[in-house]
Amino acid sequence: MDTRRTVTDGTGSNPATLYGEFTLVGNRKVRCAVSLTETDLIVQRLTSAPVERNKVVLSLKDCVGCRSYCKDDTADLAAYLVAYFYPLKRRWVSSVAWRQRVEQCFRLDALQEPRANQEEAEKWARAVRERSALYQYFRDGMLMSDLSRPFRMMLLVNPQSGKGQALALYNSYIQQMLNETNVLHTLIITERQNHARELVREADLSQWDAVVIMSGDGLLYEVINGLLERPDWEEAIRTPLGVLPGGSGNALAASIHHYSGASPVRSEELLLSCGFLLCKGLVSHMDLVSIRLSSGTRLFSFLSLAWGFIADVDIESEKYRHIGAVRFTIGTLVRLTSLRIYKGRLAYLPATEYCNKGGLRNKMIQCNNQASPLSPTSLLCRPSSDSPCQNTFYNSCHSNNSLTVRRTESISSRSTINTLPGPPDSMLLPLDQALPSDWVVVQEEDFVLVLAMYQSHLAEDLLMAPEATLNDGIIHLFYIRAGISRIALLRLLLAMEKGAHLAANCQHLVHTKVRALRLEPFSPKGIITVDGEVVEYGPVQAEVHRGLAKLISG
Repeated sequence: MDTRRTVTDGTGSNPATLYGEFTLVGNRKVRCAVSLTETDLIVQRLTSAPVERNKVVLSLKDCVGCRSYCKDDTADLAAYLVAYFYPLKRRWVSSVAWRQRVEQCFRLDALQEPRANQEEAEKWARAVRERSALYQYFRDGMLMSDLSRPFRMMLLVNPQSGKGQALALYNSYIQQMLNETNVLHTLIITERQNHARELVREADLSQWDAVVIMSGDGLLYEVINGLLERPDWEEAIRTPLGVLPGGSGNALAASIHHYSGASPVRSEELLLSCGFLLCKGLVSHMDLVSIRLSSGTRLFSFLSLAWGFIADVDIESEKYRHIGAVRFTIGTLVRLTSLRIYKGRLAYLPATEYCNKGGLRNKMIQCNNQASPLSPTSLLCRPSSDSPCQNTFYNSCHSNNSLTVRRTESISSRSTINTLPGPPDSMLLPLDQALPSDWVVVQEEDFVLVLAMYQSHLAEDLLMAPEATLNDGIIHLFYIRAGISRIALLRLLLAMEKGAHLAANCQHLVHTKVRALRLEPFSPKGIITVDGEVVEYGPVQAEVHRGLAKLISG
């Protein structure tokens, strides 16, 4: 083995910092020249065939781990080096790329002393790990922090979620990936509803660097609310969370994959992608939404608040859970045959653009479409006397500064709703009080559905809010007004698979970006869900808390 040579990646632009000649494990007759550059691990078989036919270039950004080891056999003086990669590859029948496992294993026996071979192998393993860790991804202009290695993980698996295959998927894929990455994890199998909520509420979180769930979205809902019910919730909610798809909907898992910029995938391909992103260990902030129910109960949500058609489909399709994500298709078709109309009142506080000092940017911004007769599409921002900014939204739009006076006046009446654990809600009044004048009240009172989203996906195959990001402080509010035909609604739902519904020009669909909302159902019966879980039916309001949680998002 010669480590003194200086080679390049073939273009001359990326010199190798390590070079060696090793044999392949399993076939000692095959020798390979291995080069480590700043960005790649290059493996080239030393044969008489043309170079390009025998060269494999593996990007270090796809590497999850590398280790060295020696065998127990005292007669074997060699050391071994193994690196694990999950590059994006395409099937020959598909244009979609998905991650596939590649393992490279080499035998080092050029040195006479076993210790020297072992030290050389460890030098390579350490160099590969360090180079692959240098990849820090910017997302939405923010540099994500990374978890220290090795990190300790509590992994909660719900064996009943989806088709009931979560534990089998862990054994088939995730356990191996975590071992390759040197992630120390403790597997906990949940036994009942709210088991995870109770565990994290009482756990000594100092033992863990991260809490990861492998299930549908419901288990993460339990974990988040359990953390925020703790007396030390401010510290607890900073525990990085991770998600691996093991249920039917897997909305957050699909969103994380979408945010990484990869092509849409499903099922095991989505699991591999999320497993890879989890192993990379990059952490970003994630918005949470505080939900207030009429009984005074306060919940925290990471995904959605739904009333009407979507909530009905989600809950009424539970009987088909054993068939996986297809349950939603069946539930949709069943509900379309008997389309329901719901009566209620919807109001919201619009989102606005903020300048660095907290005010509105000094430019004209058109208000959102079809929101209210007070804010038609042609209404532009007008000067406001109670805001220091030159332009602010009129009626449907607001400045943070203009709200300060109004909210200070009502602080005493609001204090009663801020006594529960978690951060205080600064935009919400008690449900029995009138809304501030800067809220928009939707004129229509007949709805097919109302949906508030804060992630991109509502399910693996439903790209509901293509513009959503993890940490933008925005709730994407959708509602469909009564009068839409079944055919038009079906077309709209099909367009949601690729996020094309917003460009469909459907006059019954309204989308607007908000920071808080209030929904008051008038219909005596109905279903309201938070993150796919049924909650108390009745008046409800919500407010976004920007970047409250942390999520391992690759």
